[in-house]
Amino acid sequence: MSDLLSKSEYQKIARELKLPTSAVIGGELRGAASGETFPTTNPATGEHLADVPACSKVDVDAAVTSARAAFNDGRWSRLHPAARKQAILKLADLVEQNALELSVMESLDAGKTIFDCQTVDVPETVNVLRWHAEAIDKIYDQVSPASDSHISMIVREPVGVVGLVLPWNFPLLMLAWKIGPSLAAGCSLVVKPAVETSLTTMRVAELALEAGIPAGVFNVVTGSGRAVGEVIGRHPDIDMVSFTGSTATGRKFLSYSAESNLKEIVLEMGGKNPCIVMSDVTDLDAVAGHIVNGALWNMGENCSAISRLIVHRDIKAPLLDKILKLAEEWRVGDPLDPQNRIGPLVSRQHYEKVQSYLTGDVQVLFGGETSEGRYVHPTIIDVESNDAKHAREEIFGPILSVITVDSLQQAIDVANDTEYGLCASVFAGNGKRALRAARAVRAGTVTVNSFGEGDITTPFGGYKHSGFGGRDNSLHAHDQYTQLKTIWLDLNDNETDEE
Repeated sequence: MSDLLSKSEYQKIARELKLPTSAVIGGELRGAASGETFPTTNPATGEHLADVPACSKVDVDAAVTSARAAFNDGRWSRLHPAARKQAILKLADLVEQNALELSVMESLDAGKTIFDCQTVDVPETVNVLRWHAEAIDKIYDQVSPASDSHISMIVREPVGVVGLVLPWNFPLLMLAWKIGPSLAAGCSLVVKPAVETSLTTMRVAELALEAGIPAGVFNVVTGSGRAVGEVIGRHPDIDMVSFTGSTATGRKFLSYSAESNLKEIVLEMGGKNPCIVMSDVTDLDAVAGHIVNGALWNMGENCSAISRLIVHRDIKAPLLDKILKLAEEWRVGDPLDPQNRIGPLVSRQHYEKVQSYLTGDVQVLFGGETSEGRYVHPTIIDVESNDAKHAREEIFGPILSVITVDSLQQAIDVANDTEYGLCASVFAGNGKRALRAARAVRAGTVTVNSFGEGDITTPFGGYKHSGFGGRDNSLHAHDQYTQLKTIWLDLNDNETDEE
């Protein structure tokens, strides 16, 4: 599935691609009730791709009504676990069969490089769906240690109708992270893709119908945060919302819940992720490779990206020398060219935000350029302290800030001096020191002598302003889409025995 084609072959697929243009409500492909649409464009060229339904409260209400009916009549929620499993596995097969189409669609809509789409995003989407499908019939309920006269069963039940609000940086993969465990649990879904990147979500919803997931179970409502996202957050008949995106927007969903029906909220939000490198590291080439990949992958539009390099003074110069040489290899340009690793930023607004961090009194060690078409080139800057805005604010672009320290404890203090706590990395030659640092850093995922997020088996989420209410990935992701119920059986026989 991940064999790369040539640029011309991808361009041919793009020209022939049939793009989805319908919301999916109650198993039907439809436009917004108002008939209104909004354009989605190619970030690399500005080319108009398609007109997407500009849905509103009327459409959200229709989707929720459809989802509630599907949940209540049990067409999915009470379907045998083995049958749900087979339907999700069929969906994963269809995603895999349409991998090239989805990869090109994602690249066109989000500006992501075809290299990332075809080698990471789509294969991992398939993997996530299959993993959660296979977990369906392997998660057991419990019996608590009651007295001899009682039996107490602790059972999981699907939470109900779930709102899933997606980010624009990983449209397909974040969709899979959310629909995998929520469908596995038996929930009915109302999915809102980001307004910038709606196409692949609409296409997967079409494939879900083809896979046999019943009508009304997987609804997609496209539109703006104000017209659709807020309505989902406030809707009195939605039982739970899972949101991935900015911390500012995540806070709003907590308010929406408090002001409506106290629906459960799970938030995966921003990060300002530290990478600690101590002077006793032995393989500088490997360390530099991890850092460059962590900082530049997906144009830095990644909540877990390495954005602060906290490096010991004694190793700073030789490490930066290797980092700068590797950064030169990250080609910038047309995302449909598989040789390119940096594509355009997703929108003009986001491009202008990231570009603003390259102006003023900035000590640029590498890069700092921009080019026409929303491209920000790989950039490495030196900052005097962790108080600088480049070290505190989430830039969400291919910009790495370098902070110099003189001890491990100082590095830990700097790493923790942030409102975020999503991911971190620690590089040290002494394993015990590395593990002590990993335990001391307040973040949801800490990698040792590597960059990463774990894998599908490990929970993903953050401390502090980076997360709230639950975790994506792993069996722990299933918890947020279920309710626990205690069923208490009294075995005492109070009737009088009759001869």
